[in-house]
Amino acid sequence: MEKLFTKIANAVAHAAGKPVTFVICCAVIIIWACSGPLLGFSDTWQLIINTSTTIITFLMVFLIQNTQNRDGAALQAKLDELIRVGEAENRFIGIEHLSEGEVEQFRALCEKAANAHEEKQKHNARRVGLA
Repeated sequence: MEKLFTKIANAVAHAAGKPVTFVICCAVIIIWACSGPLLGFSDTWQLIINTSTTIITFLMVFLIQNTQNRDGAALQAKLDELIRVGEAENRFIGIEHLSEGEVEQFRALCEKAANAHEEKQKHNARRVGLA
């Protein structure tokens, strides 16, 4: 069941992002709007577009969220593997599971380390320039 949902979610998300899908949706809206005078702008005429767009939006939210969740998890796994095999610190693996405050602490540590590294490079450049 999960594999089937994944296949459907991927297909729908892929199709929803195509320009032709946007053009089709615009055409449907134009046809609906042009049919208004023919149907006397009735309550049923309004209900058709309101109900249709609500249902489509409701379903798309879940499909797109599912796709984004999987993409984010796959990207995180790839980054974790790069950290693991590289010279980066392994303590950063899995920080996406921490609270926002804990992640902010890690970000501050990274920023501090980057600034220290930059200062060291500037110092070395000045030393080489003086030699």
